[in-house]
Amino acid sequence: MNAPVRYVAGIHSVRAALKHGEGQVQRVWFDARRNDRRLGQLLSAVRKLDIELVSADKAELDRLAQGSQHQGIVAQVRMAAAQNENALDALLEKLQEPPFLLVLDGVQDPQNLGACLRTADAAGVHAVIAPKDRAVGLTPVACKVASGAAESVPFIQVTNLARTLRQLRDACNLWVVGLAGEAEQSLYQADLKGPLAVVMGSEEKGMRRLVREQCDVLLSLPMKGVVESLNVSVATGITLFEAVRQRNS
Repeated sequence: MNAPVRYVAGIHSVRAALKHGEGQVQRVWFDARRNDRRLGQLLSAVRKLDIELVSADKAELDRLAQGSQHQGIVAQVRMAAAQNENALDALLEKLQEPPFLLVLDGVQDPQNLGACLRTADAAGVHAVIAPKDRAVGLTPVACKVASGAAESVPFIQVTNLARTLRQLRDACNLWVVGLAGEAEQSLYQADLKGPLAVVMGSEEKGMRRLVREQCDVLLSLPMKGVVESLNVSVATGITLFEAVRQRNS
């Protein structure tokens, strides 16, 4: 059975797909009439990778881009695939530094998942872990928002998230921190330097009870305004980069 594909439009997005896709780009359509230096440089990179190039008119590119700004280029990319617990074990065995993991407990919105993947890539997270059930997977929307991070950051789907966290704590001496709005300890009071898993709850209900029970500590963001909480992808970015600050200090 052929692997599902998605269409990536625009110079930046196609360049990211070539960089992170590891052979996932199957075909590229381009507007040969455009005299654009950046487009020419990108096409040269495509030719070096021996990827099929197809000349197309604006109407065809508009159709493939489905409303996105294509800047004269669209790529067909094989969809990134989720991995399983075995892949997580293999990844952790190869690490030469303390594990840095992001755990998403029931995130439903593909745009939030894509944004979390993109932030995880920027922060140097080794893997993003999520449950198979009651959570969004690597949909075309999630992959598009991730802007290449769906290909660069391993996305691990597990059957039982609480059990996986328990096993990780035992095997890797992992410190598991969960974000919860009612937590008394602030994110900025926590030590995030060692082997670490950051757990973020779902958009509506937060972490489930069994997952919460696997956390070594619950942390909150110091909220000064009238809003009670932040979007999960925004809170993820704040938390991951506080960990990055500490780990690089």
